[in-house]
Amino acid sequence: MNRVAVFGNAGGGKSTLSKRLAEMTGLPLVAIDLLKYKPSGGEVPYEEYKAVHDQLLQQNQWIIDGYGSLDTVWERLEIADTLVYLDMPVLQHYWWVTKRFLKGFLVPPEGWPKNSPLLQGTLNSYYTVWLCNKKLTPKYREYVNQAKETKRVYHLQSPNDVEEFYRTIKIVNSEQ
Repeated sequence: MNRVAVFGNAGGGKSTLSKRLAEMTGLPLVAIDLLKYKPSGGEVPYEEYKAVHDQLLQQNQWIIDGYGSLDTVWERLEIADTLVYLDMPVLQHYWWVTKRFLKGFLVPPEGWPKNSPLLQGTLNSYYTVWLCNKKLTPKYREYVNQAKETKRVYHLQSPNDVEEFYRTIKIVNSEQ
């Protein structure tokens, strides 16, 4: 496990899982939203984002959390040796987006650029949950089913799956 892509729908727990996985493995963590968005939420020009993303993919070790853009997510999934796909029920995603919004009044959301607009980000996330579930989720599911032949794949579909994933990583790390 050297190049880990953590992906899935908005509000699925990617940032939380990625942070814990980085702590458990010692792998460097990169949140895609911090590359793609400026502080206060404005987008970085695509060419600039793409160049930084391409440089990142050349590194030997990383955990990359997030989406970015359609072309870069597929590049990342191809290069990764380990895929962690968070595929919770759609209502779970909506609940966790809402929970992140409410907690965001006290603590900025993890993996978000500084001073990002909380309300606008949350509204975007609600729309993203619907859109991703409709268009991208079926493609992700098909991809991870095929990728199992050549990569280590963790298809996590419930909070219990996430806890089991942590236990598995703990065991794998203790054996190394």
